[in-house]
Amino acid sequence: MSRKAGRSGSPARERRIGTRNARFQQWQALLDNRTKRHQAGEFLVHGVRPITLAVDHGWPLRALLRPTDTPLSAWATDLIARATGGQHAAQVVDVAPPLLAELGDKAAGAPELIAVAEMPPDRLDRIVVPPDGLVLLFDRPANPGNIGTLVRSADAFGACGVIVTGHAADVYDPRAVRASTGSLFALPVVRQGSPRDVLAWVAELRSTRGVDLQVVGTDESGEFDVDVADLTGARLLVVGNELRGMSAAWRESCDVVARIPIAGAASSLNASVAAGIMCYEARRQRRSAARA
Repeated sequence: MSRKAGRSGSPARERRIGTRNARFQQWQALLDNRTKRHQAGEFLVHGVRPITLAVDHGWPLRALLRPTDTPLSAWATDLIARATGGQHAAQVVDVAPPLLAELGDKAAGAPELIAVAEMPPDRLDRIVVPPDGLVLLFDRPANPGNIGTLVRSADAFGACGVIVTGHAADVYDPRAVRASTGSLFALPVVRQGSPRDVLAWVAELRSTRGVDLQVVGTDESGEFDVDVADLTGARLLVVGNELRGMSAAWRESCDVVARIPIAGAASSLNASVAAGIMCYEARRQRRSAARA
């Protein structure tokens, strides 16, 4: 078979794969090789809900992988029909079940479908911030599962976007994608190298768009308890690294630093749990203000 470059620079776009050829190896690398993911500009999506939400939100899918010669459920059949039409039509590839099981990263056998999704650009203008918008920022997270859980909480409590800054775990690691349970596809998640880039965006929102986005940090030594801090306007909530908290740059850039009062023997909260509490408190304050 002749080979030619696909749109991601991959080998020829076979529709049936029964051996560990170059294309299979490229997909396999997406499981645990961050560099390969970003070079290819794609990542794997596992699970019924995440794949469904990716299609529901019009996320570009490069391929849908299904087990060769295996009857599919009504869900999988309908999803393939939806994903193979329109502007971002995915290619359907039949993969030998043992190989698909390896890509599924599960011991329970081949999944019905795996999606190969395209990475979006890391542009802050993907996040549309209204006058009362809530944006969640995770500073240098080390655990991909915590990223996914934080994205899920942000989605559940009405945030309009998530930003991940600094030397961090990968947003598109399969563990992060899985932990988000599909919320990764429902709101913009943008990676930025440094606080400087984000703060320039905040300044632009304030000066040219009239959105007074205040930066609220979280730390055990904060000035106010979280229920006292005003979270009703446009807010950028900053959650620090799991072990070290916010960087000095972020701490200095905060308009307010709030604390979550805790008791018992626990010395601190998991970062994604803290983010969920902050998002809930922001939602609670906004609902109370709306009823007043």
